[in-house]
Amino acid sequence: MANTAISILFDGVAYAMFLFIVSVGLSVTMGLMGFVNLAHGAFAMAGGYLVVTATQSFGVPFPLALVIAAVAIGAVSILFERTLYAGLYGASELDQVLMTIGLTFMVIAAITYFYGPLPEHVRMPDYLTGEINLGFRSFPTYRVFIIVIGAVLVAVLWYGFERTSLGAKIRAAVDNHRMAQSIGIDVARLFRISFALGSGLAALGGGLAIQLFGLTPSFAILYLVFFLLVVAVGGSGTLWGTLIAALVLGICDTAGKYLYADAGGFFIYAVAVAILLIKPAGLYGRG
Repeated sequence: MANTAISILFDGVAYAMFLFIVSVGLSVTMGLMGFVNLAHGAFAMAGGYLVVTATQSFGVPFPLALVIAAVAIGAVSILFERTLYAGLYGASELDQVLMTIGLTFMVIAAITYFYGPLPEHVRMPDYLTGEINLGFRSFPTYRVFIIVIGAVLVAVLWYGFERTSLGAKIRAAVDNHRMAQSIGIDVARLFRISFALGSGLAALGGGLAIQLFGLTPSFAILYLVFFLLVVAVGGSGTLWGTLIAALVLGICDTAGKYLYADAGGFFIYAVAVAILLIKPAGLYGRG
């Protein structure tokens, strides 16, 4: 039982870090921009396929490919934000949903055309394979790698949001968009920065997911619901809410699959429903 509990906790935290890395950008952009972005999973998937191309076609080392994917997708996302998203900031949620889900299916079709429908994999460097012995037990090196990246990002994002002027402006805009504009904060610029950051983190998560789940064109839709669950349970626009929600949902989902494999994804939805019944705005949401 102790070994099972340790396995559940370790694998659950690794899964939670993946959920956090992808979802935190979606949470901030939804909280700041008030935009229902169902194409967020498509940016994550695009990052994953960029990692595949960089490693398989150009021999780029996997960690460097992750960085390249995050930066490239973050930069390209600004073009999408300016040309497609900006015109719908004041539109209805239905219009936003239709545009972003349409964009998702277009990306899926393009990926299927160029890469095919079969799962893609990348060859891991030797130092990310095997296991790490921590004295009392050995753990898969790659999952430790994901946990470390997640922890570093939590620290970096916390410092960025809580200890910098840019972070203060973003928090002010999330709390009161119109008041932030009235005191001279360039909210449109914050939109671009936040959108690029969120998309870049999604691309990083998409690259990390290849070794965890494999990568197919259905990734953009298959995992989007989990990203939205994390945002809903944590409360949009909050760093800590996203982290706590990712940990709770990731560990509960892993525990359910360990102990009741036949139940599939029942537990992550059951826990999300239970939390939202008690806290409809999410754990750290307003209202």
